[in-house]
Formats: sequence, structure tokens, C-alpha cells
Amino acid sequence: MPFNFTPLNIPDIMLIEPRIFRDERGYFFESFKTSDFHSVGIAGTPVQINHSMSSRGVIRGLHYQKNPRAQAKLVRVISGRIFDVGVDIRENSPHYGKWAGAELTAENRKMLYLPRGFAHGFCVLSETAEVEYCVFGGEYSPDNDRGIIWNDPDIGIDWPEEKPVLSPKDSALPALKDAENNFIYLKID
Repeated sequence: MPFNFTPLNIPDIMLIEPRIFRDERGYFFESFKTSDFHSVGIAGTPVQINHSMSSRGVIRGLHYQKNPRAQAKLVRVISGRIFDVGVDIRENSPHYGKWAGAELTAENRKMLYLPRGFAHGFCVLSETAEVEYCVFGGEYSPDNDRGIIWNDPDIGIDWPEEKPVLSPKDSALPALKDAENNFIYLKID
């Protein structure tokens, strides 16, 4: 298998390390393979690929789309470094309101998978960073676009930036307890 899948402290969030094939020409790796992802419970086909470029200290997020246009995301860094975070927003989840994060870089080529029912955000650690995320589920829907404020004290994310650069939209997002959210955790035995 060309991937190493490692669940984080919230088991539904998966850190993915691709196998890198190097030679005198450079390197090659697979960043997605349906059969390998399906073998660890990551199902679906990407419906949209997003690409952003941000400067040091920028925090984008915490974003999600509510049902019926909910999205899962596979996040990777094309250039630079980020601290990438997912927050469980599924009511009744044993991890509700908890977060998991990892440093993703162009050099380590690690990826983070966040299923539906998680808010996503990241902080740029390098001068600039280009981030690409494959979206599974619903395409972008302005009517279902929602978010949570980056520094919600009830979540307590340990961000590496105390005074981030935020968009006007992101700086006005509500706390999780006030956010519009229609995700319910269903335990499957």
C-alpha cells in the first residue's frame, strides 16, 4: 500500500503519509488512490479541488458546510507549512467540540483527512503557503456555508499564532455553541 494511515486523537481524523519513490530524476508519489482510501473507510469521489495561497500568520477557518451539502476534505500543502485543524461538531459524538491537528508541509507531504461533520481551519507557519484540498460530498454551496470562530474558548485550539490575520467573514464567525449545525453522531457497531 502506498500510504500510511494514522488516526489522530479523534480517530475519524486521519493523518496520511504517502510512500515517496525517489531517484536521480526527483520523486513520485500518489496523493490519492480510491482502493487504498476505501480500505480504511474513506469512501467517495472528489467533487471539487480547492487551492489557496496565504501569507504567514493567516488563519483560514473554521469552515464547514451543513447537510445536505456537507463536505469531507483531504488537505495537503503544495508549498510552505501550515498547522491544520479539524473540530468535531457532530452532536452526541464522544469527541464533540474537541480538535485534532497536525503540521503539514511541502517537504513532509503528509495529508489530513477530515470527514463530514468536522469544521476545518489552518494557520500558515511559513512566509507563504499554498494549500490544496480535495472535497468529497457536496460542491461549494453558499446557502450551506457555515463556520466557527477560530479562538472559541470552549474548543481551546492551541494555535501557533496569537494575533492572526483573518478575513472579515472569519473574524465574525460564532462560537460552536451558537453555530448553525445539523450534524448528528451515529455510532455504528
